[in-house]
Amino acid sequence: MVILGIVLLLTGAGLLVAEAHLPTYGILGLAGLASLVAGGVIAVDASGGGVALVLAVGLVMTLIAGVALAAVVRGAAAVARRPARTGGEGILGHVGVVRQVLEPVGQVFVDGALWRARPAWEEPGDLREGDQVVVEQINGLTLSVRRAEEWELQP
Repeated sequence: MVILGIVLLLTGAGLLVAEAHLPTYGILGLAGLASLVAGGVIAVDASGGGVALVLAVGLVMTLIAGVALAAVVRGAAAVARRPARTGGEGILGHVGVVRQVLEPVGQVFVDGALWRARPAWEEPGDLREGDQVVVEQINGLTLSVRRAEEWELQP
């Protein structure tokens, strides 16, 4: 029985480590928590520990593994909620420079890449080469841009 307890302890620890590295949102962690607690209780009971010791070990292991699991799941959820930082969605709000006049479609240089672009709306004094623009929207590989305001150009 002690061997079974040790195997369950190792399995539970492995499942908790897997939870930290895989996007399972707590499923592997809960299985690991149950396995860890069951393994600890079985190992202590099979070694001749009394009921009080078995309960104490089970409670302590549940608390420690539960806190660790909560921290891992909370961190994973925070990462999943972050907005995109690359690709099309990642350049919304970024400042670029007009490289080819937008009539109606031209080119702008944003974050080291040349994009097709069109004005987000008709502006007085069309956008010319060298004007700084802000990305408002993306549709496929075409950006919708508007003239950058003075406050948006501050570093």
